[in-house]
This record gives sequence, structure tokens and C-alpha cells, in this order.
Amino acid sequence: QVQLVESGGGLVQAGGSLRLSCTASGRTASTYVMGWFRQAPGKEREFVARISWSGENTYYPDSVKGRFTVSRDNAKNTVYLQMYSLKPEDTAVYYCALGSWYAHIGHYQYAYWGQGTQVTVSS
Repeated sequence: QVQLVESGGGLVQAGGSLRLSCTASGRTASTYVMGWFRQAPGKEREFVARISWSGENTYYPDSVKGRFTVSRDNAKNTVYLQMYSLKPEDTAVYYCALGSWYAHIGHYQYAYWGQGTQVTVSS
């Protein structure tokens, strides 16, 4: 069993920054991909970022590219999502997820999920 715990959400003004953290515990595989997703009220869950086990490969959708940066510290089993230049449309519950090495942008490719952390960006 794997547990994921996110932290770092909150309320920020447009143009501000936040850093989310997600720590994994339990029986994680020797290598795994971490992803970040978000879900706004009434909308589908949206892919935000992906990082490979080594941290060398990252991927972002156009909506956050250049503003969000994903990183990881495997010694701490923790992945981070640094968010800059936040916009009101970034408001959502943010989830981290853990998947096997082939997991990419589909939420169905990730087996384990955190409980989510709310990010609210005011205009």
C-alpha cells in the first residue's frame, strides 16, 4: 500500500507563487513516475506535470509550461510543484499521483493518489 500526502496549498493573489509538496510512504516501487493533476469545480481532472524517476524527464501541458516546475527528492520520497505567475484559472484542488514508469498524462495511468490540496488564486 502506498500513501501520498500533499501540502502547501492556500490562497494567493494573481501573479503570486506557491510550492506544493507530496510525500510518498509505504510500498513504493523501486522506480516510479510522479504526476500532478488538478480539478476545478465542475471540470474534469486535468494533467499538470509529470516527472520521471530520475527527475531528468519532465512534461507539462501548454497551460502551465513556463510557469510551473516539477522536481523530486528521492531520498525524501518527495515531489514538488513550484508554481509561479499564478492565474485565477489555476484555482483548483491539486493532486499528486504515483504511477509505473510508463505513466504519462492520463489520470487512469496512475494507481495511487493523494487527498488533494486546495489552491485558490484571487484576481
